[in-house]
Amino acid sequence: MAAARAAVVCGLGTHLPSRVVTNSDLARELDTSDEWIRSRTGIGQRHIAEDGTATSDLAVEAGQRALKSAATSASTDAVDAVIVATSTPDHSCPATAPAVAARLGLGIVPAFDVAAMCTGFLYGLAVGGGLIAAGTAHSVLVIGADTYSSILDPEDRSTRAIFGDGAGAVVLRAGDPDEPGALGPVILGSDGTGSELIRILSGGSRDPIRPEHTERADPYFRMAGAQVFRNAVERMAEASLEAVARAGWALDDTDVFVAHQANLRIIHAVADQMRLPRSRFPVHLDRVGNTAAASIPLVLADAVTAGALRPGHRTALAAFGGGLTWGAATLTWPDITPV
Repeated sequence: MAAARAAVVCGLGTHLPSRVVTNSDLARELDTSDEWIRSRTGIGQRHIAEDGTATSDLAVEAGQRALKSAATSASTDAVDAVIVATSTPDHSCPATAPAVAARLGLGIVPAFDVAAMCTGFLYGLAVGGGLIAAGTAHSVLVIGADTYSSILDPEDRSTRAIFGDGAGAVVLRAGDPDEPGALGPVILGSDGTGSELIRILSGGSRDPIRPEHTERADPYFRMAGAQVFRNAVERMAEASLEAVARAGWALDDTDVFVAHQANLRIIHAVADQMRLPRSRFPVHLDRVGNTAAASIPLVLADAVTAGALRPGHRTALAAFGGGLTWGAATLTWPDITPV
């Protein structure tokens, strides 16, 4: 019997727009303050794409860097498929991933988008891992990229304070289930009864934007913060516990928990609910905000650079997003250098 194929993380790349918007910058436009934003979110600044910069532009930069990171480990020099996790695609049609693959010079590889909001990167890992396990691909580039600044209401201080733009990517390759970097169990879930908690009301087939609808159209991202908070804490904690248990790890022996960087209070509440030290949960959102599908790879790269995430660390990943969707995964962190 052939040995099982595992998806192994062998490259990590990230990209943030150069433009930085601080809380003080927002306070000059909106009824808010640095203290108000920090006390409620833990965020001090965020990176915002310049006008004319699309999600694909960020995705290409992160993808190039992930491929470079993988090449330095001599693990792979190309990929067989591209998955872009995003809820801010360049266009409603077609998907963004084929254009990203073409711009990366990857030829006619399969490429498609995954739309699971802030959980999209974990959904992308699961799908990429499945392609490798099935033998459909030997290596897969998974990119989480979002430009939430393009869908936020300019007058909504709550969402503009939270979200930033960015992209992060990993290269997965076929390997052994016991080697460092191999993805362990991936836990995914959804609850469509909460779909109204995070959504853009207008612009889809349910409520298309047409001339006769202009007065009632709402093309902006909306979120019911308090209900989202409760769901995010509960779902990320539950999924993390399940993923760790399925991996056969003791909770106390799990070194690092990389939670989606939505809100510092959410991250701390997840740690508290799991009865774990908050110090095991690295934080990056203070400098970049909530970057949606890009959040997890961005915080992974930051934690590696800061020395908080080292080769051999037992690592759990968890995310929650609109849909409602959530997920968690485990891996032993490999010896790779983010680019």
